[in-house]
Amino acid sequence: MIDYLSLDMRKSNFYQEIFNADIQQIEFFNASIQDIKKQLLIDTATWGLAIFEKELNIKTDLNKPLSERRSVIKSKLRGSGKVDHILIKIVADAYSNGDVVVSFNGHIVVKFTSLYGIPPNLDDVKAALEDIKPAHLAIDYEFRYLLIRDIHNVLTLQQMEQTQLNKFAGGEAVEQ
Repeated sequence: MIDYLSLDMRKSNFYQEIFNADIQQIEFFNASIQDIKKQLLIDTATWGLAIFEKELNIKTDLNKPLSERRSVIKSKLRGSGKVDHILIKIVADAYSNGDVVVSFNGHIVVKFTSLYGIPPNLDDVKAALEDIKPAHLAIDYEFRYLLIRDIHNVLTLQQMEQTQLNKFAGGEAVEQ
């Protein structure tokens, strides 16, 4: 807009201050628009997660990491329809480090295959699956751990020292 002014006006401190103030307001406005756009997508939302949670009747827990809160929201959105192994897999896969194999042998078996140890948000996974599974079926959870055969002649001593103990079978005791 300043280009439309005469040369004398362009050099005027008064007009330059007005246009600089306008530019700051426009930049602030554009940043606000970009932030609102981010809140519309679960994967980029921050403060907008509380709105998703309220809409889906999920208790907001600000102490949880954003990634775990996003997983709960995705799970809730995915968890409707006919309950079968496919739906259970879709819901469990919504959680960070999900990637599960679901099988049935008189009860539901959910085996985590993409990480070692127990997922950090296992309680959320359990709650989501309890909400969608038939009440008469139990769910067993299986986890992957590092075994001696997995690390013998594969990892160096330094790599083993840097690996958390709960990744090894018999490592940190965790209640299931």
